[in-house]
Amino acid sequence: MHAGAPGVTEARSLLGRTNKDWWPEALPIDILHQNGVSPDPMGEDFDYAEAFSKLDYQALKADLTALMTDSKAWWPADYGHYGPFMIRMAWHAAGTYRVTDGRGGSSSGQQRFEPLNSWPDNGNLDKARRLLWPIKQKYGKHISWADLFILAGNVAIESMGGPVFGFAGGRKDVYQSEGDTFWGAEEIWVDEGAQTRITDELPELEGPLAAIQMGLIYVNPEGPGGDPNPLLSARDMKATFSRMAMNSEETVALTAGGHAFGKAHGAKPGEKFGKNPAAGEVHLQGLGWLVDEEDIGRGHITTSGIEGAWSNNPTKWTGDYFRLLFKYDYELTTSPAGAKQWTPVNPDPEDMAPDARDPNKRVPTMMTTADMALKMDPEFREISLRFKDDQAALDDAFARAWFKLTHRDMGPKIRYLGSDVPAEDLIWQDPIPEGTVPSDADVKAFKDKVLSSGLTVSQLVKTAWASASTYRKSDHRGGANGARIALEPQRNWAINEPEQLKIVLDKLNELRGSLSLADAIVLAGSAAVEKAAKDAGFDVEVPFSGGRGDATQEWTDVESFHWMEPQADGFRNYLKTRQRVKTEELLLDRASLLGLSAPELTVLVGGLRVLGANYGDLKEGVFTDRPGTLTNDFFVNLLDNETFWDRVDTSSDEEFIGYDRGGRHAKWRATRTDLIFGSNSQLRATAEVYAERGHEEKFVRDFVKAWVKVMNADRFDLTARRSDDVLMDVA
Repeated sequence: MHAGAPGVTEARSLLGRTNKDWWPEALPIDILHQNGVSPDPMGEDFDYAEAFSKLDYQALKADLTALMTDSKAWWPADYGHYGPFMIRMAWHAAGTYRVTDGRGGSSSGQQRFEPLNSWPDNGNLDKARRLLWPIKQKYGKHISWADLFILAGNVAIESMGGPVFGFAGGRKDVYQSEGDTFWGAEEIWVDEGAQTRITDELPELEGPLAAIQMGLIYVNPEGPGGDPNPLLSARDMKATFSRMAMNSEETVALTAGGHAFGKAHGAKPGEKFGKNPAAGEVHLQGLGWLVDEEDIGRGHITTSGIEGAWSNNPTKWTGDYFRLLFKYDYELTTSPAGAKQWTPVNPDPEDMAPDARDPNKRVPTMMTTADMALKMDPEFREISLRFKDDQAALDDAFARAWFKLTHRDMGPKIRYLGSDVPAEDLIWQDPIPEGTVPSDADVKAFKDKVLSSGLTVSQLVKTAWASASTYRKSDHRGGANGARIALEPQRNWAINEPEQLKIVLDKLNELRGSLSLADAIVLAGSAAVEKAAKDAGFDVEVPFSGGRGDATQEWTDVESFHWMEPQADGFRNYLKTRQRVKTEELLLDRASLLGLSAPELTVLVGGLRVLGANYGDLKEGVFTDRPGTLTNDFFVNLLDNETFWDRVDTSSDEEFIGYDRGGRHAKWRATRTDLIFGSNSQLRATAEVYAERGHEEKFVRDFVKAWVKVMNADRFDLTARRSDDVLMDVA
């Protein structure tokens, strides 16, 4: 819903609160990275995969293993072992991932930057990262921070006897905060009293969020909004883990496996500690929260506020977590920091945990409200009891769930690097059989057949765009490779116009011969672009890179792909329902996920409109008398001074009519997505370039480049993109 229309609430920003809102005095480094200037000190030519291939991987793992028990005086290791600390760091680096938009996760080392480095739930993880610095410094460019975070967690598990499924490198660091992630609209953090995002009035998490409160990775360990209700905590756990494409068994395995190690920290009231890293004084050098060496030395550490270990063996992989959870009754108690937690009633001496500083001292274990949910919720309880009685099943489930947690956002397996990559294919990796590159003769024969098949330019362009534009650079899912547009759930998404889609796919299957369907879809769309350009007076060869494979329904995770269904797609002028965000911001979001620049966004929208790619063949934005021809008419007619625009209905600001100033008759129809290219000053400046006389060829050339970029976005098997090799002659 948008501001300006009577009776509707003001739309919020797509990004919600930004780093500048949280830390207004932060140094504005972004002013140095305007006009396409990269903040990456490694430069565009740096090949991380090549650097990783020269890494002494076994030596690195040996150094990490040694670090686990090499306690540093400035930050003590609980029980003399940093393993649990490193597991939490890795977990929280990966745990921000959400399947809804693919953002978050570990793939770029974002935990180093605001807001994640200063989230309440990441309290004191700044120290874990500093403990890793000597190792990162030693191995340099051969291991990214992003990979090192996850590898440190894996080595930590192994060093304590836990099961590990494997490890893949390939996460390339970025050097600034990813500013296109919406973390929530709240103005306060969880530690300041933020409310749970699920209530009786709002029974579901707002998309695309996954965490249950601002500043959390998953759920509040004390319970929803601090309410120690295990059943409501189970509700929150299921909601937030499902947003990570985790089922209930994976949720239980991860919770139990993670809590088999280490302890929570709530030694004293947290308000006695310092500011978060982003708000700290310059002499603290990026450290936050607890920095007083005397307090640190005494073990007066508070992070979550909950105090104690879950297990009596907190540095060993055992079945003690479930054994203790079901052996004892638990009573609600309060930690020294004032947090609500659960303590076993009359525990046996052998079930007490060692003190984190004095191994000769024994203290009671504890459970959080989230742990109690595994015992109290019927579904979780059934799974937990099975794991309690079958350690091998827990070992396997935790190892696989941990691997999924820490690798979910890396995309397909072809992007994995290293000797510890598991051989087994997993359905959440979206596996696609290897394709075969068609011959030039097969390509030409198919193009000739499809252009004489009776299928229109609009149908072919729509289908190719619908297939390829599912790609997300955030987690490298989607795209044309695999032709999943022919499978569930994509073939029945409303935006894909299932009845029309079936007609096109049936015909392409009839004509494609030895080509994969994935290649046929892209090639048919590109052939249609060539025809549309020729009809506009330009002979164009749209570069085509064959070799895509066809995915199978059996190896398609329908539930996780369900989350990828677009609720809005400005490229096709599609809006399923009114959103709380302005429609034009949703267009920017989709363009960002596709990895497009402002000029690429602009030229694609203008081209797709005149090619007839609108959902349902809507007339909005089709500012041309020559639909199906690749002209710059969209821009010419949008920016015509003889046209003025008004709302179709004064109660709505989504649909508009363009009138001729002289005759006052209606000429065009448009949506907000169309008019933003004349309204926004930066987009208008770009649109003016494509509307200028003499730039008709530039428009076609730029459209083809951007088109090929989207068609090839998921082609990680290509060593080089060919989108710049646009062959064109003016007819």
